[in-house]
Amino acid sequence: MRQKFYDTAVKQEKVILVGIITPGESEEQTREYLEELEFLVMTAGGLTVKSFTQRMQKPDRATFVHSGKLEEIRDYVKSEEIDIVVFDDELSPSQLRNIERELQVKILDRSNLILDIFANRAQTAQAKTQVELAQLQYLLPRLTRLWTHLERQKGGIGMRGPGESQIETDRRLILNKISLLKEKLKQIDKQNETQRKNRNQLIRVALVGYTNVGKSTIMNMISKSEVFAENKLFATLDTTVRKVVIDNLPFLLSDTVGFIRKLPHHLVECFKSTLDEVREADILVHVVDVSHPNFEDQIRTVNETLKDLGAIDKPMITVFNKIDAYQPVPTHAEDPAPPLSLEEFEQSWMNKNNSPAIFISALKKENVDEFRKLLYDKVVALHTARYPYDQLLY
Repeated sequence: MRQKFYDTAVKQEKVILVGIITPGESEEQTREYLEELEFLVMTAGGLTVKSFTQRMQKPDRATFVHSGKLEEIRDYVKSEEIDIVVFDDELSPSQLRNIERELQVKILDRSNLILDIFANRAQTAQAKTQVELAQLQYLLPRLTRLWTHLERQKGGIGMRGPGESQIETDRRLILNKISLLKEKLKQIDKQNETQRKNRNQLIRVALVGYTNVGKSTIMNMISKSEVFAENKLFATLDTTVRKVVIDNLPFLLSDTVGFIRKLPHHLVECFKSTLDEVREADILVHVVDVSHPNFEDQIRTVNETLKDLGAIDKPMITVFNKIDAYQPVPTHAEDPAPPLSLEEFEQSWMNKNNSPAIFISALKKENVDEFRKLLYDKVVALHTARYPYDQLLY
């Protein structure tokens, strides 16, 4: 009898992306947003095979895109055997239900996809608790779509259907779990606060920036530690704090979770305790991937998030990383100006902005000594002002 062999490898799910072009956005912007969404899908382990876009004033209240576009997506899903359709904006519970009914495959929105990546990347008890809390808060208004198999068994007064009963039971269970997780986070916050109090004698520096700009690589380079670094979004979820000594001066350096455009509201709320390192830092090092074609938008996103956290006015050093991969950005056909070289961009940035900036390559170790000197000078100035009689500096 011949032995049968079965392929037990996990099949990579085929994904299509859907986005809309609103009046305030260009096709180029939407394409960049979908490229970022494709990177999120890749980070989650999926394979993007196609993107669909539609120009609209605003999303359709029932199905996000118009019915004609949804039919086109449905036909493609059937013909290409697509597993998941991902939308670039958060879908309402009714939109999610209507789209699932039409396409008959798994539907995710941007928020759900980011939550899935966070759940996969969380390592510590704090990160796991924060992600679970965010997932339950996201799930709560979307419970009805999980019980569509019971929707016919509805009753009138005194004949309450099991579908409705089950949803109410689940809602109660989820609300109880949310309450427990919030209490657990309060306990973790108290422990973290005690740890932070013990570090008060040292100047605290926090690395901030868009996701995947090289913060963990810089952390490893400066602190000579082994913080996990990978070319994927949200490689780092847990805040890592290391004691660093440059010359004779010790200070604390922390690596924080990367920011991203349209970060889900639930996630920002749940991760506020992790971002306390940013709020309580003395100096912020804003790391920018200068090789990314859309890095100026990323700078704006990070600054808006820092503003929300109440940390935008802190002393800041801007570090333009990955200069080894910088490509002069081509200008539009109607723009006669040639693209800026790295040197020209550096000069224009220095002229426009008063905050200190440095251009480095953490990977190739370019301009690293200059960065250390700039960071040292900034820390010394603050340390001297705060502890004028400290023997460390003499």
